[in-house]
Amino acid sequence: MSGREAKPLLAAVDARERALCREAEQTRARIEELTATPAEIDEAIAHLRITRTTLLSLVGEDGADPAEPPAVLPDHPAYRQIMDAFADLVRPLRARDLCQSLDLPIVSKNVENTRSKLKRLVSRGILVETKPGLFSQHRP
Repeated sequence: MSGREAKPLLAAVDARERALCREAEQTRARIEELTATPAEIDEAIAHLRITRTTLLSLVGEDGADPAEPPAVLPDHPAYRQIMDAFADLVRPLRARDLCQSLDLPIVSKNVENTRSKLKRLVSRGILVETKPGLFSQHRP
């Protein structure tokens, strides 16, 4: 191979070497950036934990979980009627009994819809299911 034939090949090798050097430099810069990110996140987490500890100590609940928000009654008027029925009666009720109390026809559709609403109120902590299918209000 003569010098004249080698020049284009050497130029191609030089160009490839420069491209790889640039790529290696960019990769190193990206690695440095990614290495710094977890440290910044860990620092932010530590600050949040310190803030939580400080706030809990100020309210006298050292190490305690924050109180649960109060239960919210769904907006539908049927839930208000159900709660009014429970306020009038002190005994636990079944869905069928509640339908009678609300003057609803005793058909399976009404009983199942009422049972569904009662279960929803139990899941929100507004009512308790003392026995399967038997519902009552929380009594302090």
